[in-house]
Amino acid sequence: MDAVGPVTDDAAEVAAALKLAVGRIARRVRQAHAVGDLALSEVSVLARLDRDGAASPGALAELERVRPQAMATTLAALEERGLVNRGQDAADGRRAVMTVTDAGRKVLADRRSESVRRLTSVLEKELTPAERQTLLAVLPLLDRVAERL
Repeated sequence: MDAVGPVTDDAAEVAAALKLAVGRIARRVRQAHAVGDLALSEVSVLARLDRDGAASPGALAELERVRPQAMATTLAALEERGLVNRGQDAADGRRAVMTVTDAGRKVLADRRSESVRRLTSVLEKELTPAERQTLLAVLPLLDRVAERL
């Protein structure tokens, strides 16, 4: 046993523990947002458009790993709330592209601010500076795992 917990090289054991911990964190962060707030799928699409720029509904469905019909529903809800705009692709006028609006960026910023405030508070109260550095060092690995799922 080390300072963080038991040492194991069993990938299945690590996967199960990781799934449990990440799931608990995600649920608790989501629970902090108001009722009627955006669905997780909507937040994910908004964040992707904000980070990566305009994308077609088909490309978004592929990137988010959902069916085109599910993406159409998500985009319709975001469009109805004025959080995304539908336009024409400059290279192919027959194809639609989605972009995030200023209102969508504000919603994202507000959500991020609240989530970051809550996480910051817990990290400051519950983890030592050394533990925070350990957590920071692990984040690139978690990112790489997320990209491969």
